[in-house]
Amino acid sequence: MIVPTSNGRFNVEQTGSDGSPMVLLHPLALAGRAWDPMARHLAGAHRVFAPDARGHGDSEWDGGSFTVEDLAADTAAIVEALDLGPVDVVGMSMGGCTAMALAASRPDLVRRMVLADTTACYGPDRVEQWAQRAGQAENTPREEQLTFQRRRWFSERFRDEHPDEVERVATIFVATDSRAHAAACHALGGVDVTARLADIRADTLVVAGDEDYATPPAMAAEIAEGIPGSRLRILENTRHLSLLERPDLWPAIAEHAAG
Repeated sequence: MIVPTSNGRFNVEQTGSDGSPMVLLHPLALAGRAWDPMARHLAGAHRVFAPDARGHGDSEWDGGSFTVEDLAADTAAIVEALDLGPVDVVGMSMGGCTAMALAASRPDLVRRMVLADTTACYGPDRVEQWAQRAGQAENTPREEQLTFQRRRWFSERFRDEHPDEVERVATIFVATDSRAHAAACHALGGVDVTARLADIRADTLVVAGDEDYATPPAMAAEIAEGIPGSRLRILENTRHLSLLERPDLWPAIAEHAAG
């Protein structure tokens, strides 16, 4: 469904009609439908909402630059437009950065969080590194980026055993606007919510794959140390899109959301 907000019009995938509201925030250069398998699993106990970030999927974008704080404000606008708050939030990669910014700025809207394969800050060289990534995202044909992305997203074993799921995610990636992908890269280069982690009051579970070289477990550990009362779980033989690679974790997410 298209949700009009004060920040623009956003496409939101909804799964389930009963239970407490849960918002799923997708990774860089994907879209809300990336969550479809997990959303279907969680829909028995939740109304699951998976918005497309600005410029991704079917959400509007004016073509201008934006920050992770802007993405958090977009999410807040969606939650308020649908009268959902407070909600449970699951964010993976870029979605995790957005979730942290949202929980720090609008604690009234976030009840519990799951942060997967993400970071509070990409380090001292982040601006330059992500600017380079932005150039590659915008100037390299999308199909030619897939070899790198598949290996980054999923472990070799998962790629061999679940090629249909890998290709499902790849199809979403290829359909993403290269300009929006590049703009989101610049946004990630600017993110640093480290000093705000202590302000987060949402009950938080932090998850990372032990083979994730995009946001290594050390970054997850820093988040868990910074958010009061949070818990950390490292997943063996798992890469960057851990919540898609490890459906055995979905019951633990439902249990965390249930308190």
